[in-house]
Amino acid sequence: MDALAGLLEGPRARGAFMIRACFDPPWAVRVEDRAPLTVMLVVRGEARVVPDEGEPLLLRAGDLAIARGPAPYTCADDPRTAPQALILPGGECRYPDGRSLGGSMDLGVRTWGDRPEAGTVLLIGSYLVRGEIGGRLLDALPPLLSLTSDVWDCPLTPLLTTEVTRDEPGQEVVLDRLLDLLVIAALRAWFARPEAEAPAWYRALGDPVVGRALRLLQDDPAHPWTVASLAAGAGVSRAALARRFTALVGESPMAYLTGWRLALAADRLRDTDDTLAAIARQVGYGSAFALSTAFKRAYGVSPQEHRTAAA
Repeated sequence: MDALAGLLEGPRARGAFMIRACFDPPWAVRVEDRAPLTVMLVVRGEARVVPDEGEPLLLRAGDLAIARGPAPYTCADDPRTAPQALILPGGECRYPDGRSLGGSMDLGVRTWGDRPEAGTVLLIGSYLVRGEIGGRLLDALPPLLSLTSDVWDCPLTPLLTTEVTRDEPGQEVVLDRLLDLLVIAALRAWFARPEAEAPAWYRALGDPVVGRALRLLQDDPAHPWTVASLAAGAGVSRAALARRFTALVGESPMAYLTGWRLALAADRLRDTDDTLAAIARQVGYGSAFALSTAFKRAYGVSPQEHRTAAA
């Protein structure tokens, strides 16, 4: 598993919110949907993403922005334009005073705004669920990042533009997968940029010793790893691995392994109907009781409470 694959192992879009937004100036939309991750790709015109804290971000045609939730922000033609609509959790749309928009800005299949041929057109996709493995990805990102058309060329724009307004059987699944591809392409470009601040464990994957140890843990979390067996796999002494791993990753090998196992368990609780005992075996715990105890210590809720909340 290479570094980016490890980072993007989850989440995967499931019924993502995706629209084609079309506006003529002046326009502004306040976003308070608490989505964990939203991608905005400008197809035509210009837009500004205005976070509550920080400087406005200008996007031109071909540029892409990724907003890490749940912090609210405003999309507008100009930071001074007052919002004309409010986006709430679940894609609910209201006027700023709280009244329902009642479909007044609907323009057809997944198309929303002033008019289909407006001066500014954006493709917007939002992940609605924060997966625990996805938490590692989200924690690796700044609240708002952008890729301009001069540093990357998105080959998915024409396909997304066509598919987002289609109404065919299985279309939601098609759009989910396209959104995943868009995010992977964007983050691959982003992490290659010098300004990207990747997490310590991501950077450590490039180390010849620690990187090998991390891959061993990620590829086979159910193995009964010890620092000694991990050091043997990495080709160094136990003390050397422990010292180097902690210095580069920021936590010990066993602490990292515990976090990885519990993150995997959290995703399996959310995404499968497997029993707790089966999940415990899959992620390296000897019993359902051992997994339940560790899970509650780390997350503050029992595995069953986590599964119920996710459902």
